[in-house]
Amino acid sequence: MTDTVGDPGRQLRAGAEVRVAIVSPGAMGSALGRGYVEGGARVLACVVGRSQRTRALAHGLELVDSLDDAVGAADIVLSVVPPGEAVAVAVAVAGAIGRSAAATGATPLVADLNAIAPATVDRVTAALAGLDFVDGSISGPPPDRASGRGRTRLYLSGPRAGEIAALAHPRLEPRVLPGPAGAASALKMSTASLYKGLAALFLQASASAQQAGVLDAMLDDLAPTFPDQVGDLGSWLALSASKAHRYVAEMREIAATQAAAGLPPELFEAMAVVWERVARSPLGALAPEQAGAMADAAAVIRALGLPAASHPPEV
Repeated sequence: MTDTVGDPGRQLRAGAEVRVAIVSPGAMGSALGRGYVEGGARVLACVVGRSQRTRALAHGLELVDSLDDAVGAADIVLSVVPPGEAVAVAVAVAGAIGRSAAATGATPLVADLNAIAPATVDRVTAALAGLDFVDGSISGPPPDRASGRGRTRLYLSGPRAGEIAALAHPRLEPRVLPGPAGAASALKMSTASLYKGLAALFLQASASAQQAGVLDAMLDDLAPTFPDQVGDLGSWLALSASKAHRYVAEMREIAATQAAAGLPPELFEAMAVVWERVARSPLGALAPEQAGAMADAAAVIRALGLPAASHPPEV
């Protein structure tokens, strides 16, 4: 295997420019890319065929005309896509790298940063057909200057994980995990089961309580135990709902991970059903930028399209 990167940290210190391709520059990928630009890297992306929103999100990155152009110029390729697209994107990236390598002989290091099960990591590795690979996962909001929503960590595993961790980014906390590729994704499946599973539980419980006319009483009871979630319930649920289409596949990846550990998969298969329904609601059609401005929990729940609230019958 030809190592065309070496240690990116050492190259940056020596003044060399590391070239990073982001596939693809959505909210998370673009924020990662802009931070790497600030750290001294040249960051490329292709938005041909993408929405106007994605084109706007990709500001600050060097936009090229095709995936081949992006990965063909890169030392490092970062895949940041919805979990249901991870394997197909790996196939496309491998093809683009193969065409580029035929002309240059150089192959970039590829990192998959998606919310996928360790078994799916194996499929991604197979799709990359022998290319050097780093398994990664992201915990936290897009690491952009304007996010203001807390820290973002990048977990990495695999023999060359340290090379990705060495890339300078002012708002990202890289953590290299011991063990083979797959460890970072296993961690993501564990943490996401709590973060997104809790959001689904709050959404279901809040919708049920509102229909019964007891939403305020429920939130008053839960506030001492879940002060952050209750205090920001409307915007939290709305923002989660705007990403529901991504969460469906992620819940299924979690179910597969838990099944592989000998646990029943039905819990997170049901969570996938919850988010699938939310994705079809008016809330699911919103962009995250729109959803984050919704603060009224009752209005958010109404936007799910449930029947009007009714009080429980007297007994």
